[in-house]
Amino acid sequence: MRALILDAENRTANLKDVPRPAPQPNEILVKVETVSLNPIDPLYVAHPLASSGRIIGSDFAGMVAALGSSVPSNSLHVGDRVSGFLQGACSVNVRPGAFAEFLVVDWDLVWKVPEGVTLEDAAGVSLVALTAAQGMWYRLGLEAPFEYDKEKALEEHPEWVWNKPGQQNEHEALNFFIYGASTSVGLYAAQMVRLSAKKTGRTIKLIGAASKVRWDLLKSEPYGYDHLVDYRDQDWPERVRKLSDGGVQYAYDCISEGDSVVRVSSTLDRNGKSAIVRSRAGGAWKGESLLFEPIYGAVWEGLGAEIQYQGFTVKKSPAARAFAVKFYKWLSKEMGSQIKPNPIRLMPGGLEKVVEDGFKLLGTGSMDKRQMKRTEEWMKPVSAEKLVYKV
Repeated sequence: MRALILDAENRTANLKDVPRPAPQPNEILVKVETVSLNPIDPLYVAHPLASSGRIIGSDFAGMVAALGSSVPSNSLHVGDRVSGFLQGACSVNVRPGAFAEFLVVDWDLVWKVPEGVTLEDAAGVSLVALTAAQGMWYRLGLEAPFEYDKEKALEEHPEWVWNKPGQQNEHEALNFFIYGASTSVGLYAAQMVRLSAKKTGRTIKLIGAASKVRWDLLKSEPYGYDHLVDYRDQDWPERVRKLSDGGVQYAYDCISEGDSVVRVSSTLDRNGKSAIVRSRAGGAWKGESLLFEPIYGAVWEGLGAEIQYQGFTVKKSPAARAFAVKFYKWLSKEMGSQIKPNPIRLMPGGLEKVVEDGFKLLGTGSMDKRQMKRTEEWMKPVSAEKLVYKV
């Protein structure tokens, strides 16, 4: 099969012929139809954590081609449409990625793509939607629209006292602030806030920070922001505090770089909680005088394996994996109905153009340092959409 293979020494990836994998007993073989790009994909090719020879890439969608011997007969069948993500070259650990014609993945860490959702749309869901779900429901503790084992999560994280049963008044009015509202993670986070409010009957005022050109999108369904501020305005933290009558109870920083973590934390009330998508260890942000330490967790925890990542080790988390399994089972029924996929941009050229076009378009720096001199229509700046390639 063909796959995009990391060349760590030259900080690139090349399309090569490699052996097709075979599923272990608990795995399925997927014929990959579409892949989606995440900023981490070009980042860890340009700044390799892995050694040469690794298949790169995270998000995929495709068709089940074969079942491992231990896959339950009532779960998946050959020909089913599925989507998921792999770690690829985003760690020191030797694990293959998704940018290939075939891949193997644990059978319970994919979700079945419902009728009415295309494989192009499905390709851009798995990693960012799980990131948002972990932040909203698993870590910050908003009520999820499905059941999962909160006690198992509390055993691993006893400091998450707010997630204990009876600790929250589910009918109390709340203010929730999302910084980076038009990012891929932010678009799902807003939908998840709305789903939590719907389940509990709780009033949640949703406030977001994004470029003004995206405000019409963010005010519309399924996001429904109550208030928006322009992240380029220096006084946006003060405006958020005023809009929330003194401070928000929850904040989610979908950028987590530079001074964003400090400024987002300044919008919290005295009992507020915030979650971030990038750790201190990565060096993307600094904050020495924070009143509240933000909650961080890598999306990779959902894969249920120990991960050496950005200079530290993410411990194996059975609770995070169990949450991911429940979340993907829920997505199998509700994607396209209760929750909508993000907008996509279908890119031309297949795997051959991922590095040449997609990686250059996403860039490998901060959110505000992407520059593109290409003039093709598909190379226009990326905002509020996922880049998707057909394999």
